[in-house]
This record gives sequence, structure tokens and C-alpha cells, in this order.
Amino acid sequence: MGGGKIIGMVIFVAVSVAVSAAAGYGDNQQLQQQQKWWKWMSSGSAASSSVVKPVVSSSIVLPLYGNIYPIGYYYVQLNIGQPSKPYFLDPDTGSDLTWLQCDAPCVRCTRAPHPFYKPNNDLVPCKDPLCASLHHVDYKCESPEQCDYQVDYADGGSSLGVLLNDVFNFNATSGARIIPRLALGCGYDQLPGQSHHPLDGVLGLGKGKASIVSQLHSKGLVRNVVGHCLSGRGGGFLFFGDEVYDSSRIVWTPMAHDRMKHYSAGSGELIFGGKATGFKNLFVVFDSGSSFSYLNSQTYQGFISLLKKELNGKPLKEAKDDYTLPLCWKGRRPFKTINDVKKYFKNFVLSFPHGWKSKAHFEIPPESYLIISSKGSVCLGVLNGTEAGLQNVNLIGDISMQDKMVIYDNEKQAIGWSPANCDRPPKSNNMIM
Repeated sequence: MGGGKIIGMVIFVAVSVAVSAAAGYGDNQQLQQQQKWWKWMSSGSAASSSVVKPVVSSSIVLPLYGNIYPIGYYYVQLNIGQPSKPYFLDPDTGSDLTWLQCDAPCVRCTRAPHPFYKPNNDLVPCKDPLCASLHHVDYKCESPEQCDYQVDYADGGSSLGVLLNDVFNFNATSGARIIPRLALGCGYDQLPGQSHHPLDGVLGLGKGKASIVSQLHSKGLVRNVVGHCLSGRGGGFLFFGDEVYDSSRIVWTPMAHDRMKHYSAGSGELIFGGKATGFKNLFVVFDSGSSFSYLNSQTYQGFISLLKKELNGKPLKEAKDDYTLPLCWKGRRPFKTINDVKKYFKNFVLSFPHGWKSKAHFEIPPESYLIISSKGSVCLGVLNGTEAGLQNVNLIGDISMQDKMVIYDNEKQAIGWSPANCDRPPKSNNMIM
């Protein structure tokens, strides 16, 4: 299960490409309150601070690793605990909770790159606002001294555990070392989803109180801004705070307020090759927990028709024997890079009407919606979201956010983006553009 994810459709034939699933896109995020919660066998407990202090002028920048293909996901290393130990986490803007597979002991846990996290006794009590933010309003505390949680993801995966506080180690762009105590989930019962990633856990970057950026902000350490820059060549960086970009050079559009849980720019229009397609009022969510992008079934079918019409007469034919993704094409000889084939494909755009200066266009060139498979075919990294269980949600996933800085500003309630060189994380106090 890719980190706090979003989609759960994975193509497993010949080559398996993981597609992350994000929390809360269907009905499966309902807490199963009939679940028999495991009881924490300890007495220690400590409430987390919720006092907002003055924010210092600094940001935190973390390198990202991985790629869209062939690895199938990006991940970040965080150093957590006392003594500090490294963990690989799936950065997911589609969910709030950060959790690690936890030796509590583990009931069901999946293979991970590091030894399971050893929990401490600093439990988050059930009455803590962070705990309440992870539950429905009518949630009843079975054990007041601890906060039980269950997170279900759209790909069928889940994590069940208890919330506790521990030390996180960060280096700020100001040069300071930051070691706050933050709440995270000790996940002692994990079920992998279809898009399972072999990582230590999930880094929740959503809008809720429990997300890491919200917690850092509540302690006065950074502004409530999170962003990422995914390199098409692999890797990139993740950041908290607003010190690493020039706001005047970013295309901004307001966050939609009708879907408070997710980072959405609201209703978009699909433009293909510079021309209107007639597909409007598309509810669009940005989600770093999904490797690929998704369109609802009707829009997807229309998009495929436009693509096939455009490819008519070009030296490409459908590669029926390549199962990397649902739709692949091959040429006279195997393709080595997107540069070999991008001339046959057009850009498409998701246009949002309420940009701060004019319409906000999120441009997606061929290299941000195509991959070259191990067989040398070119495959479409835009999938049918309705078939994947996303109902009518249209999703901008990692593939379409490559080589862009994408920013979720929870203070201005805006989403922004700009082309960027994502190969090198910005140095201390340096703008990247």
C-alpha cells in the first residue's frame, strides 16, 4: 500500500507498476468501530501541545528518492526516535496520519526496509484534539489513556494501531537543527493493498491537525505550507514552510472548500492540444500518494479517443502484448526514452477558472503522462479513475507533477505550481527558481 494513498488500481501482468491509494475516496474510510482494539500494555501517557507559537522564518527540505517507473513510487527518509533511527516513508498529500510499522508486537506487518519501529510509552490520550481529528465526531473512547486509530486506503490496504509522541530530527534551511516531539501512529496491524510499497510506513501531508506539517506549524516551527518537486529523472525533494520559492513566480489557484479533506483546485476543464474538449466541471484532486493520474470514466474515454485520433497515421501501433499499463504503443523499434516518441503526442491542460491573476493552467506535456516500459513501448500513465474506485474524482498523480514545484499553502488556502529543476534540493535560504 503506497503511503497514505489514493488510488488502488494496480496493473499486475508481466510488469507490475504500483499505484498508490489515497485515503478517503470511497466509503472504506469508515472506522470499523466494532473492531476489537488491541490494548496498549503500558501506563505512560503524555498530551501533545496544541498551542500555536510565533512561526520562525525557516523551512525544512528533505530529499526524495524513487521514480514513477520502474520503481513505481517516491519515498522520503525520516529519522525518528531516541536514539534516532532511519525510516523510509511514502509522502502522501491524500491523508493526514503518519505511521510506522511498529514492533508492539506486530499482529500483521509487511516486509519493510528497516527493523520495525520500537514504540515508547508516550501515548496520545483519547481526548487529545489530534486523536479527535482522526475519528468521526461520534467516536467513543474505549480507552481514555490511549488513542486507537484505523486508516483505510482506497486500494484496500489499511493500518491499525495507537498514537504516540516521539522525537523527529530535521535540519532547517536556517541551519538550525529541529527536534520536535510529534504524534505518529504505531501501526501493529497492516494489511497491504493492491498498490503495496515495501516501505516502513506513510508520511501524512494532508490538511488535518494530525498531519506532520500541521503539527510543525502548531509548534511555531514552520508556516503551514507543504510542497514537493518530483524529478522526471528520479528523486526530487519535499519541503515544509515557504522559504524555498518565490511566491510571485508561482501560478496560484484557491483550494476548493467543498471537499475539505483533500487538496483540490475545484472544477477544472480538460484542454487537449490547445483546444477545448468539452469536458468541464471536473473535480480535480492533487495527490502525491498516487503514482499515476486518473480521469473519470467518461472523460477518460474521451481523452483516449482524442489520443487515438491524434496517433492515426503515425508510426505507432497498439502493443497488445505489453501489460505494463492498460494502454501501450510500440514503434518500428523499441523506444529508449520519452524523447524518442513525444513528438507524436500533444500536451494537455487542466484549466481552473479562478487563478489569482487569470485562469490557472496546469500543463501536462507528454513526458508527464507517458512512460517507456521495459519492453520499449510507450505507455499511458493516465488511467480510468472510475474503474479504480475513485467514483467521479479526477486525480493529478506523481507522473503529472514531475519537474514542477507543487505547493499546498494551508495559510492562504491556495495550491500553486511552477516549472522547476527538481534534481537538486535548494541550499540554505536559496530560492530554487
